Amino acid sequence: MELLQTIFMGIIQGLSEFLPVSSSGHLVFTSAMYNFFTGNAPEIETGEEIFVSMMLHIGTLFSILIFFWNDILDIIKALFNAVKTRSLENHYAKMGVYVIIATVFTILVAYPLNDISETLMYSPKIVAGLLIFTGIYLIIAEKFKKQEKDHVNLPIAILMGIAQGIAAFPGLSRSGLTIATGLLSGVKKFNCAKFSFLLSFPIILGASIIYPLLELDFDEVVDYNWLGIFVGVIVSAVVGYYCIKYFLKFLEKFSLDIFGYYCIIVGILGVIFFSVFNI
Repeated sequence: MELLQTIFMGIIQGLSEFLPVSSSGHLVFTSAMYNFFTGNAPEIETGEEIFVSMMLHIGTLFSILIFFWNDILDIIKALFNAVKTRSLENHYAKMGVYVIIATVFTILVAYPLNDISETLMYSPKIVAGLLIFTGIYLIIAEKFKKQEKDHVNLPIAILMGIAQGIAAFPGLSRSGLTIATGLLSGVKKFNCAKFSFLLSFPIILGASIIYPLLELDFDEVVDYNWLGIFVGVIVSAVVGYYCIKYFLKFLEKFSLDIFGYYCIIVGILGVIFFSVFNI
C-alpha cells in the first residue's frame, strides 16, 4: 500500500473509531471510492490490507491506553484489591467488572455475526443504509435521554455490551450505539462516552488484532510497506488521542444530533452514489 493511502486511512481510523460515525463504515467507503476513482476492481482484501487495518487499530488502541492511563491503572489496582478483600465497593473495581462482563456479551453477540459482517465489507450500499440507522438512533437517544444516573451499572453495562456486539456490522457505529444505549438507559452523556471508550479496549485488542493475526501469512509480512504502516499507526494514534480529548469536551456542552445528521446525510449520499455507479 502507498504511503499517502496509509496516512489517509490512519486519519480516518483515528477520527471515526471514537466519533459516533462508524470507522468500519468509513473504511468501506474509502476503499470502494479508492477502487472506483483509480479504476481498480473491488477484490477480497489482500494480506497487506488486513495487516494495515490491524496496525491502524493498534494506533487507536494506544490512544485509549495513553488517554485513560490513570483510569486503567486504577481499575487494575482496584480489581486486585477486590480479589484480596472480596469486596466490590470500590467504583473502579465495579467499572472493571462491568467492562469484563459487557465484553463477554459483546463476544456472544458479535461472534455469530462475524461472517455476515465480513460479507458486508464489500456491500457499500448496505453499509450506507446501516449508517443512516446509526444517525437515527443517535438523534432518538439525544431526544429521549434522561441522564438521571451518574455511572453505568451492571444491567446498563450489559446493554452497552450487546450494542457493541451488534455494531460488528460496518456502518453501525460502535461508539455511537454504546453511548446512545447508555443515554437511553439514563446515564449522563460524559460517563456513557468514558465507559464506551474503556469498553472498546478489550474488543479492539481481541477482534481487530488477535483475530486477524490468525489469518495472516507471515511469509508475506516482510515485503509489506513498513514505512507506510509505521506512519499510518502514528497518525492513527495521534488523531485518535486528540479525537477522544475534544470529543469528551464536546459532549459536555453540545448535542449528539450533529453526528446523527452527519451519518444520515453521508448514508443517503452513499446509497445514491453506490447505486448510481453500481458499486
